[in-house]
Amino acid sequence: MTLALLGALLIGLSLGLLGSGGSILTVPVLVYLLGEAPKQAIAESLLIVGGIALLGAIPYALRDLVDFRNVLFFGLPGMAGTYLGAWLSQFVSGQVQLLTFALVMLLAAYFMARPPSLKRHEGGRKPWKIVLDGLAVGALTGFVGVGGGFLIVPALVLLGGLPMHLAVGTSLLIIALKSFVGFYKYLHLLPALGLSVDYRVVGLFVLVGFLGSLLGGRVAVRLPQESLRRGFALFLVVMGAYIVAQSL
Repeated sequence: MTLALLGALLIGLSLGLLGSGGSILTVPVLVYLLGEAPKQAIAESLLIVGGIALLGAIPYALRDLVDFRNVLFFGLPGMAGTYLGAWLSQFVSGQVQLLTFALVMLLAAYFMARPPSLKRHEGGRKPWKIVLDGLAVGALTGFVGVGGGFLIVPALVLLGGLPMHLAVGTSLLIIALKSFVGFYKYLHLLPALGLSVDYRVVGLFVLVGFLGSLLGGRVAVRLPQESLRRGFALFLVVMGAYIVAQSL
């Protein structure tokens, strides 16, 4: 349990530092450190990350660092996509979800390792394209239990033209909304599989993770973001390879 709580702290740190990465860490911690079934871990990860992200978004909102226009066009369609992804998950095994999850981790590593572009799209992102992005990322969220921040933050920065701190705050609120919707759907799927949510684990992870997110938010302004992004990308590659090896 000590290692698991350390993992919860890292989950919060990741969300606080980068506005992403929480669920990428949560599912492996629940599966490999606590021995939970993949589908149970995915469901709990949605509630854990949603709780941490919502609490972590409050300080950003108080500093006016949440773009509610993007929450509307990206986040609300993302909630519908998350519900769809969670519904689709009942047709595949937990192993397929874990393998998909590993591929998502490697994709996340690619996005994080890329050097940031300072270019902005002329005229801004069209609303219908933002809606489609939200639906796609939301479906991925529900299917493999990820918050999608590793895709949301680059989309908000590179496509929406938001500053990094504003993108992080906006991402946290979007992650919270999508995660809660996905968890709601899983709550109805788990009983049929003989599984249930361990709310004691969830509560403990949310508490420890929130403390980590507060620490991450403070550290973020003192450390080079590019170094953090590349270090996290390396970690994702290692974890993704480990999950693939275990699953096969």
